[in-house]
Amino acid sequence: MNAYLKIAAGILTALILWICLNKQGKEISTLLSLVVCAMAAAAMIGFLEPVIRFVRRIQNVGNLDGELISVLLKVMGIGLLTEITALVCKDAGNEAMGKTLQILSTVMALWLSLPVFEKLLTLLDEILGAL
Repeated sequence: MNAYLKIAAGILTALILWICLNKQGKEISTLLSLVVCAMAAAAMIGFLEPVIRFVRRIQNVGNLDGELISVLLKVMGIGLLTEITALVCKDAGNEAMGKTLQILSTVMALWLSLPVFEKLLTLLDEILGAL
């Protein structure tokens, strides 16, 4: 919790600096925003490590397919990265790029999920074939 509070305080401090720099030039304030978001994302990885270990534990206990868990983790990563990047694009004044990235990420998540859908289709075929 202390790490979270430090990160939140750092972001608020950077926000005050961003407001001051934004009056002088959009380029420097956008760069500051990008750097702060990258640092926060790096800190988030530390918070996600126990979550990933727990998901792996569920995989082992439930004897789940590693490919399915991998897809879940990749889609989660894409979602988090997309959210941060889209916000930076909006902050830089190019909301269209952020929206395009969100659409691209949705397509990428669907593409990554194809193995899950294939396994589901195979399972449905087995169930329906058994009837």
